[in-house]
Amino acid sequence: MSARHGAAVVVHSGGPSPVLNASLAGAIAESRKHTEISAIYGARFGAKGLVEGDFVDISGCDAGLLQALARTPGSAIGCSRRKIEPEEYSGIIGELERRSVRYLFYTGGNGSMETALALHRMVRGAGREINVIGIPKTIDNDIAGTDHTPGYASCARYFAHVARDVGADNRALPPPVEIIEVLGRTTGWVVAATALARHAGDDPPHLIYFPENGLSLEQLCADVERVYRRLGRCQVAVCEGQHDETGGWFDAELNNLPGQRGVLPANMGQLLARLVWSATGLRTRAEKPGLAGRSCAPLISETDCTESWRCGEAAVRAALAGRSGEMVAIRRVAGPAYRSEMETVPLEEIAGMERQFPAEWMSAEHNDVTPAFVEWAQPLVGEVPPHPRPWAL
Repeated sequence: MSARHGAAVVVHSGGPSPVLNASLAGAIAESRKHTEISAIYGARFGAKGLVEGDFVDISGCDAGLLQALARTPGSAIGCSRRKIEPEEYSGIIGELERRSVRYLFYTGGNGSMETALALHRMVRGAGREINVIGIPKTIDNDIAGTDHTPGYASCARYFAHVARDVGADNRALPPPVEIIEVLGRTTGWVVAATALARHAGDDPPHLIYFPENGLSLEQLCADVERVYRRLGRCQVAVCEGQHDETGGWFDAELNNLPGQRGVLPANMGQLLARLVWSATGLRTRAEKPGLAGRSCAPLISETDCTESWRCGEAAVRAALAGRSGEMVAIRRVAGPAYRSEMETVPLEEIAGMERQFPAEWMSAEHNDVTPAFVEWAQPLVGEVPPHPRPWAL
């Protein structure tokens, strides 16, 4: 199918990432190369703008602005967790037709890819010629069909630096136990990446846990005490959605905000710190860097930024080639040096599917990662250099 003349719309759905704007910049830059695309719009605040027909013309960005935008966290056009109701799709399609939109790029995670698939099916069912392409974006790295997702590596890089730097503080004046609460709803991809902070055998984090596996308080305390006896200190990395052995959240306080995909603990790190202190008598504190993990521009991964831009470019090329109902995916190319290529996968094969952290990359005790994960993650995250330690502490 040949490309059709018309406008394009980009939608940002779900939470921002450090490199979400890079895929937007890539889509704008690629769109400007093709005369078939008459204009490119951004839906203001995601699905909200799409439903309300609130678009901003983003066609006029020059090259300098696009380069700066690629390294700007957040979303230049606004995001939303708003759900599109079934009765709203016909209005969306009518507004897109009124503006002569022929290309729709929906950027987001698992839930967003479900929405992109629904949009594709609705426009095809209505006989409209609008190509819908999904652009992956999530710090959680839990979308199926792609080696990894834009946003993950930068968030992982941030938390690896947190583990390294809080570990240096802990080594100098240790509260015996330090718990780092890492972003991550139900998968352990981000918390696993804290292992990239390690260089010496006693470097933190000393324990890493995964929400895919239930963690009992008894195991946590036994592991902490074992590390403390060896080092006189212990740093633990857990994600905000860590489950206990029953599948619950250790009686944590729960957030249940409008638009959120289910509930999420609000105080996992603090709760575990209190429980460990009470059970072991070891003074324990918790750190929760929180949303800084998805908005820290100085620690953006270069690989992540580049690949996010390329995902935006690939989405435009796929749509112009007549493809629809597909998502851009990153494929790792085999070889001695890291290299990736962009491809597309059918949305119906991946929408709504959650890719969990692989069991084979967890230690037998489910309290650490294996070297295979570190080898996989290193080229994405980049170097997390050690701090000098001229004297033994």
